[in-house]
Amino acid sequence: MTLSMVGIVQARMGSSRLPGKVLRRLDGRSVLGWVVRAAADSRALDDLVVATTEEAVDDAVVEECERLGVAWHRGPVDDVLTRYLDALDRHPAESVMRFTADCPLLDPALIRTAATVFRSLPDLDYLSTSLGGTLPRGLDVEVIRSTALRRVGGLAADHHRVHVTSYAYTHPGAFSLMGLAFPPAAPRFRVTLDTAEDLQVIESIVAKFGDTPVPHRTLVEWLELNPEVVALNAGTRQKELAEA
Repeated sequence: MTLSMVGIVQARMGSSRLPGKVLRRLDGRSVLGWVVRAAADSRALDDLVVATTEEAVDDAVVEECERLGVAWHRGPVDDVLTRYLDALDRHPAESVMRFTADCPLLDPALIRTAATVFRSLPDLDYLSTSLGGTLPRGLDVEVIRSTALRRVGGLAADHHRVHVTSYAYTHPGAFSLMGLAFPPAAPRFRVTLDTAEDLQVIESIVAKFGDTPVPHRTLVEWLELNPEVVALNAGTRQKELAEA
């Protein structure tokens, strides 16, 4: 019997560096809409839900979910882990694929591969492409077994409750972990959306390829050929885990 899997997309309007980023438009589609489409196009998930907050500003996220036809759940702002666990209670599954709504260039094929590998390994607690360390930031995929996520819920504190799965992958002695690598190695590239400079990069990519998911190898090849685009956000510093 196939292991059931729910995709949970965390999304909120609040952002210290680029407020409202999840509803920015890219070629007529919201950033959140790009993420939801990639998850759906992977054909790897049994269910999909957007986990937003109870704050009034995130009424706009709920409205967009209704427009997109995707389920939604509202929970705490900073305790994102509780938001996930409550969403999981309402959308039960044996495993959870975690998405963040600031990664519009996700590749459905990578999502499908990660889900397939995870389902083939019954003793695995957590799988992530970030542990493989080869993909551009913004293309990573992670899956955690629901029993493991509930264990994390009883153990995690402070910034680990913001990053949802970080307690698991920073405690390898307590959880079985696996990293997936996808050559060519390109972790130097950044296609996540956190700053105005990131938006410039993503808009440049969308201007080239249009309103469609881009296969990750095609994207890496294009970035290698367009260093002037890569330079736009090359100086952007990724926040550390504890800076949540």
